[in-house]
Amino acid sequence: MINTETHNLVDFTKLKMYINGEWKATTDGKTFSVTNPSTGKVVADVPKGGYDETQQAIAAAEQAFKSWSKLTAIERAKYLLKIRDLMHEYKDQLAEIMSLEMGKPFTESQGEVDFAASYLEWFAEEGRRIYGEVIPASAPDKRLTVIRQPIGVVAAITPWNFPLAMITRKVGPSMAAGCTSIVKPALQSPISAIAFAKLVEMAGVPHGVINIVTGSSGPISDAIFENPVVRKVSFTGSTEVGKLLVTKSANQLKRLSLELGGHAPFIVFEDADLELAAAGAVFSKFKNTGQTCVCSNRIYVHRSVIEKFSDIFVKKVQELKVGNSIDPSVQVGPLVSQDGLEKVEKHVKDALDKGAKLLNGGNRLEGELSDGLFYEPTVLGEVNTDMLITKEETFGPVAPIIPFDTEEEVLQHANSTEYGLAAYFYTQDISRAVRVSEALEFGIIGMNDANPTVAQAPFGGMKESGMGREGGHQGLDEYLEDKYISMSIQTK
Repeated sequence: MINTETHNLVDFTKLKMYINGEWKATTDGKTFSVTNPSTGKVVADVPKGGYDETQQAIAAAEQAFKSWSKLTAIERAKYLLKIRDLMHEYKDQLAEIMSLEMGKPFTESQGEVDFAASYLEWFAEEGRRIYGEVIPASAPDKRLTVIRQPIGVVAAITPWNFPLAMITRKVGPSMAAGCTSIVKPALQSPISAIAFAKLVEMAGVPHGVINIVTGSSGPISDAIFENPVVRKVSFTGSTEVGKLLVTKSANQLKRLSLELGGHAPFIVFEDADLELAAAGAVFSKFKNTGQTCVCSNRIYVHRSVIEKFSDIFVKKVQELKVGNSIDPSVQVGPLVSQDGLEKVEKHVKDALDKGAKLLNGGNRLEGELSDGLFYEPTVLGEVNTDMLITKEETFGPVAPIIPFDTEEEVLQHANSTEYGLAAYFYTQDISRAVRVSEALEFGIIGMNDANPTVAQAPFGGMKESGMGREGGHQGLDEYLEDKYISMSIQTK
């Protein structure tokens, strides 16, 4: 457990925003409380910044852009790699912060620190490969070139479920491209962002390149979208909020990157390795207590193997340890909020009322965990498409198992959603693997792989799961403008 008196990364009793290289409270002294979902106790009070603080951060980023964008890619990379090194050095402390403020199991939090650092390393390297282009001219007295320049000041609005990785996945390419940033973290997990800012300071990053403003979305978002200095906004969150941001961006045609909701299918064909598929389904479904945008929400299993798969899957689920997220042996922690817990309960009740069979779990945990927002890892059998859980993203530790008979049928069901972020399937038939990969209408496909996300590959969705990509070389493209230059010259 963190000792807030000796903790040498952040002081939980004196948390402040990071603007233009300075640690600042709000002008009116307002704060909001961050609560540990494992215990219900307040972790810390955090400055409740708003419109004015955001405008200060934008002004700082605008000023810093003038010099930061002029540095070479190699010089910018050195700062990124320094922050990466510091993240590894303070790995356990960063993980403890995450576990305390949003309930991610400690070992998963440690994994997120490594994952977050990998984006800094990838974009430090990729930033050196921002190549231009020479185009063959149509006349002997012309030279045609394309150069790529940073878009300018960027705003990053990050979610609570990956409070470090979602910062580095946005800030990494932004810094590498030569942009400067304002980061607005979620209300549930702002301390991770403040800790990241401390690493930025320790790395000696020039003032104004990274700014952290904590507080409610409304006034901060208003400042971001009203100020023409902000050229791009990158947002990860719900589809509903994403649609609102598209509307807000229209007045100035700000460039947007949106990583929104998901409703991932997980398909187990009759020829699949059932042990491998069940292990993959457990990992995908219960990672971060089912609170990830790419976790499997609908598990489709061929009718001929559904009983055997269900037995294997349930046994693996029963082995999961639930408890206080700061405990390194815990695999399933709490839900992040009361609203999240109530949505899980609503989905389970609806399914049971409509004929689903409870194979495991199905209750909120009481006893020594009653002060937290804990729900048993739950498995539902005999699920059908009339149930809410097959239509809405649950965002919790509930696995619905749905039978299917044919490839055509399951593809129709898998694609029958407005979401298109991630999909998974297990088969040993190479021809089927190609067919299904191409037929699934999702931006990320895990074929016999429940954990496909890596820094060097593009992450993003189709349909109402967003626009743009993060990670890979595509993630850097989001922060660059192509400028075409046509030169007329004298020829002898």
